[in-house]
Amino acid sequence: MANTAKDLRFVMLLDCYGDLLTEHQRSIMELYYCEDLSLSEIGEPLGITRQAVRSIIKRTEALLSDYEDKLHFAERLRNMRECFGRIGAAAEGIRDTGTRNTVLEEIQKGLELL
Repeated sequence: MANTAKDLRFVMLLDCYGDLLTEHQRSIMELYYCEDLSLSEIGEPLGITRQAVRSIIKRTEALLSDYEDKLHFAERLRNMRECFGRIGAAAEGIRDTGTRNTVLEEIQKGLELL
């Protein structure tokens, strides 16, 4: 798996399961995956070594993967978003403008709930 795909996977898992992590784990993962900071840039202000940061990241990645293997929430969420996208594309073909706009608005509301 390419680094970019792996990074996106963990960003998605962090979004889905981040509240199940400790504040320390979540903070380090967000700095690494969302802010794209290096191990040294994360560890220095926290007073921990880059090896300790890497260890926390690897353990947290395993934890997030375990949550997804058991719950499949991120996969379901991705599938629902794809489904809404297909419904939206189909709705574009509705000839009646009022009906089409109503359907598209409801799809948008559904996506916002995800």
